Amino acid sequence: MTRRALFDPGAFPMELALEACTPMPDGIGGHTEAWTLVATLFARVEPISATGQPGADQTIETLTHRITIRHRAGVVAGMRFRREARVFAIVSVHDPDEGGRYLVCRTREVTT
Repeated sequence: MTRRALFDPGAFPMELALEACTPMPDGIGGHTEAWTLVATLFARVEPISATGQPGADQTIETLTHRITIRHRAGVVAGMRFRREARVFAIVSVHDPDEGGRYLVCRTREVTT
């Protein structure tokens, strides 16, 4: 009996950088965020929602995506994906079929 693949392996066309945050002391008792590259990987990026809320003289937009990657240990909420100027903050990570083959990350696109 063969197991059917949950996702087509050829369906990971987008190259992303996986980054982790390292707090660096700023010299006055606080810290700044320094993002370091953990890995470069291929993923499928699917838009989920786009919402806008009125703010002070502007509309604040929130974009969410589902990013699917091949399973990789150590991917946790709080990390982020980057593709050129686009940044996707990882909100949650789960293994969709608990088979250890893929990870699905729910992300929020961050404007920089």
